Amino acid sequence: MPVDVVTTIEIARPRGRVAEYTMDPANAPVWYKNIGSVALQTPGPLAIGSEMAFEARFLGRSLAYTYAVTEFEPGRLLVMRTADGPFPMETTYAFEDTASGATTVTLRNRGEPAGFSRFIGPLMVPAMRHANRQDLKKLKEILEATP
Repeated sequence: MPVDVVTTIEIARPRGRVAEYTMDPANAPVWYKNIGSVALQTPGPLAIGSEMAFEARFLGRSLAYTYAVTEFEPGRLLVMRTADGPFPMETTYAFEDTASGATTVTLRNRGEPAGFSRFIGPLMVPAMRHANRQDLKKLKEILEATP
């Protein structure tokens, strides 16, 4: 069962600020509830080919995986794919200006469960959708709380 979860939120801050904070791997554990740590595996700054090691918990399981940046447009788009790990996944962050000067953030996670993940696939979509909504709400709270 393929997984394809798209979540969107509007944040009342300029696109550049929202994108810069969101694309900084060091900030991920602050606004992602299930991410415990992120470590750059390649020298910065972030670019196509950059790799990041993540440690997370999802559906009661500890996960360790590496994302590789496959598309990068500063201030607008970041696409990462797992280079290894238990669940082949692609994560996309897209940022668009709104007419009011705010930013629409779109988070998309898609992939094809393999191995053990195949059996829990039907549980993954609603759990992922819920987690993404909560994480984007936290991102919004953090960014809108600071001038």
